[in-house]
Amino acid sequence: MVTEARLTAELLGLGRLGERATLVQFSSAFCQPCRATRRVLAEVADLVPGVTWVEIDAESHLPLVRALEITATPTVLVLDARGRQVRRASGQPRKADVIAALGEVC
Repeated sequence: MVTEARLTAELLGLGRLGERATLVQFSSAFCQPCRATRRVLAEVADLVPGVTWVEIDAESHLPLVRALEITATPTVLVLDARGRQVRRASGQPRKADVIAALGEVC
């Protein structure tokens, strides 16, 4: 279920949210920046303990995209351990910026 306050692991197709944070990437099939974003977020999730990363195909999840007002790909949401969105960014992120955003959450 989508609420203004939080996203659930079930909604995101995960067994559970990250212990400290979850990085949610909305992508589309032919988006070159999405591929680069995938690499950055996967590296960060491997580097930072307790962080989970999930990539969601925007075209296959239109109701969720609309509910969250995702207007461009890639869009990355940073969720805290309870599923509350604490940061949002569109475009290809820099690794240092993602780590800094996680520092605000964790």
